[in-house]
Amino acid sequence: MSGFWRLVLFGKGPRDAASPGRDLRIDVIRGLILLVIFVNHMPGNIVSSLMPHNYGFSDAADIFVLLAGVSATFAYGRLIDQRGLLVGSLKVGARIWTLYIAHLALFVLVCGIVATAVVRTQNALYVEAINIQPFFSDTAAAIVNALGLVYQPYYLDILPLYIVLLAAFPLIYLTARTSPLAALAVSVAIWQGATLAGLNLPNHPGDGGWFFNPFAWQMLFTFGVVIGRLGLVGAGVPKLRLVDAAAVVIVLFAAMVKLSSGNPFGVALLNEWIDSLQIGIDKTNLAWPRVVHLAALAWLVLRFLRPDAGILTSLAGRRLASLGRHSLEVFCAGIVLAIIGQIILAETSFALSIQLIVNLSGITILLGLGTFLSWYKTLTARAASAPREQAATA
Repeated sequence: MSGFWRLVLFGKGPRDAASPGRDLRIDVIRGLILLVIFVNHMPGNIVSSLMPHNYGFSDAADIFVLLAGVSATFAYGRLIDQRGLLVGSLKVGARIWTLYIAHLALFVLVCGIVATAVVRTQNALYVEAINIQPFFSDTAAAIVNALGLVYQPYYLDILPLYIVLLAAFPLIYLTARTSPLAALAVSVAIWQGATLAGLNLPNHPGDGGWFFNPFAWQMLFTFGVVIGRLGLVGAGVPKLRLVDAAAVVIVLFAAMVKLSSGNPFGVALLNEWIDSLQIGIDKTNLAWPRVVHLAALAWLVLRFLRPDAGILTSLAGRRLASLGRHSLEVFCAGIVLAIIGQIILAETSFALSIQLIVNLSGITILLGLGTFLSWYKTLTARAASAPREQAATA
């Protein structure tokens, strides 16, 4: 049995864990995904027709959650290995608190933006477009539900999902450390069991559940944790030509299906299945085609995009990496900009020139924010190290 498959089956003890540096691929891809999410959060936007969800079964949200699992493993899994479960869990708890405060602040800010738009434009439809009418019809109940994460207006449902998944991270990581394969098996069982049983967390008001069912989406997060764990112990991706070919076939098949108006293969037996793939794939409960497509993309990236690839260190790569390193701040800013963009597009009747200006302006602002935050972090790090250097030379 090769070393890679031994690690997949049985894991590796914490004392054997390697200490890889920051993987630039995570930052660059996550930065790109943040821009895609911003564009996709403006319905009717012509630029969104160029986004990845039009060429495959998975989309930016799937990749974002997968990368969340990978980055959580690098950030907190290594800490658990080195300093124990208690210290690692406390660090995870501190991050969860930050996410929770950010979500609530974003909730209040979005409600304020929409209320201002309604007053200025006299168009009450903006309240329904973001699903914040409960906040104005029964403010006290909406606030209580928002505090409990069981009221989620549109576009404010990813951070609650991440909070729940991160709360489960220590247990997921311990399982993955013992056996990555077992962690995936348990995760798949929970995912499929919840789908069959209709299990989800509540989203008030009404009887609906979370748009991102955490019992289903934990599977992608766990998948990311497993990838991160194998990276921590230095498990290189094996060269398997058949898997490479299968991944390419899956990606091409998905693109052909999504880009075709009918059955591109002309096989009558496939008509109903192809129609279901084109009409829409269940996102709430994470339909199988999404997972298979994302797994194929992940395999191809791990196999053929090296951590030191020139595209990652290019000017564009560095700018995207600055977004990925500050994903929470950029994500929140992107939500705000997307909602403002929706209002602007609606008020200008979706004029093509305005669509392009809104997209370009938002992307420029987000890139500028990422660059500023990276610069500021470097500046504060230098300021903090200066006294220590002076003390050492005194």
